[in-house]
Amino acid sequence: MSTQKGREITIKVLKFNPRSAVSKPHYVEYKLEETPGMTLFIALTYIRENLDPDLSFDFVCRAGICGSCGMVVNGKPSLACRTLVANYPDGKLTLLPMPAFELIKDLSVNTGKWMDAMSKRVESWVVTNEETDISKLEERIDPEVANNTFELDRCIECGICVASCGTMLMRPDFVGPVGMNRVARFEIDPHDKRTAEDFYELIGDDDGIFGCMSLMACEDHCPKHLPLQNKIAYLRRKLVALR
Repeated sequence: MSTQKGREITIKVLKFNPRSAVSKPHYVEYKLEETPGMTLFIALTYIRENLDPDLSFDFVCRAGICGSCGMVVNGKPSLACRTLVANYPDGKLTLLPMPAFELIKDLSVNTGKWMDAMSKRVESWVVTNEETDISKLEERIDPEVANNTFELDRCIECGICVASCGTMLMRPDFVGPVGMNRVARFEIDPHDKRTAEDFYELIGDDDGIFGCMSLMACEDHCPKHLPLQNKIAYLRRKLVALR
């Protein structure tokens, strides 16, 4: 690591503990020295270890895989571990918790609770009446179909697409881009025997596929670059005939 003194950066965090009777939402500013290759995750870890042990934020993998460290950075939902401080020329970052999720404390939100409810709502599992015989080879799948399924399975459920979605802020019961991505994943999976009518029953309303305003913020901010708008448009075309 270079020994050259880095620039001073300012990180302003919205702090609030909803479980405390005396806590009120307020901003706290932290000033620290930027180090080479510093990510927002590294900066927050430094703050918690050296400046404010009370600061709450989530992390697990530090490699953009677990999806735990989502937060709003200067107005845009991002993963802290993938956000380079060097990309902010003025050295000023304002951090807020992601909207649409239950706030735990400061920058920590309960994405797991929302994702679990969404998963049950769209019945996120293979639905079939066929019995699996584990003594036999698995059914062969066309490589292109398998690749299309694996592509959508790359979702890490970070919640960034949900926090970016304008419809989510107006419709609390909206299934969200991640929910529709999940439906698209099973709709193209040949193991799943559900029909278009079955999927229509799950998302065929204004809180589902027909509520999307196609603002594309979900795809713009997705850290895994999933083809969310493409799949949402695909589902809309497929289900609109049933409306």
